[in-house]
Amino acid sequence: MATRRACPAGAKISAWRPRLDGVVEVLHAHFTDHAYPMHAHGAWALLIVDEGGIRYDLDRHERGAFGDLVTLLPPHVPHNGVSTSARGFRKRVLYLAPDQLPDALVGASVDNSAFVDPPLRRAISRLHGTIWQPGEDLEAESHLAEITERLGARLGRPALPARLDRTPAHRLRDLLEDNVAAGVSLRDAARILHFHPAYLVRSFSREFGMSPHQYLISRRVDLARRLILAGEPLGSVAAASGFYDQPHLIRHFKRILGVSPKSFALDRSGRH
Repeated sequence: MATRRACPAGAKISAWRPRLDGVVEVLHAHFTDHAYPMHAHGAWALLIVDEGGIRYDLDRHERGAFGDLVTLLPPHVPHNGVSTSARGFRKRVLYLAPDQLPDALVGASVDNSAFVDPPLRRAISRLHGTIWQPGEDLEAESHLAEITERLGARLGRPALPARLDRTPAHRLRDLLEDNVAAGVSLRDAARILHFHPAYLVRSFSREFGMSPHQYLISRRVDLARRLILAGEPLGSVAAASGFYDQPHLIRHFKRILGVSPKSFALDRSGRH
């Protein structure tokens, strides 16, 4: 749940601890007058600025966060922050657990704390849009794996192989098929199949033209329609097909099939 903090006039903050392993806090903030003093975090602070700009000092050098830049501030390295204009700034921050990136990359992130990377910025924005939605855990995990892989490659960690083996994709599909209703986390899939999470996502997406999360959701919708056709009460279909709740089922059912579960059930019975 997002927590609204008491803020001075002209400031808004929403912060929460998500269910996603690897992210210790999500922060959305709009400041006009506040200036951060020198401080440090115990986590990687991955931020994008949606409006305005931030001037900050890191390792005794003046830096900036604004526009299309992605900014990554390493753990335990002090920094400050102040708006570059009287209009203030609006930012979104993911605080990543320290183990999401190797300690050896701290120096590289100090040297290059802000950079232009449109695909990475889009992935970060997608994760912000997904991370608070119940039942979308696998999608959030996939976005996080993509983000950490790209950050690691940019900071100097060797990238995963460009040539992808088809075997992981098919093994992951089999695992998802065995757990359509129960679900499986990307972390558990990586442990069971012995492949890096980001490699699994890339291999699956390239082989099947959709992400593991999209595949699982489509199979859950398929299961839900079978349950409806079998006469299962609508009140129990969501849980039986693996959805978080009825709104979660309705949203994806309508997106894929174009009608609500209720309309689908009425059409099946011939009642209008």
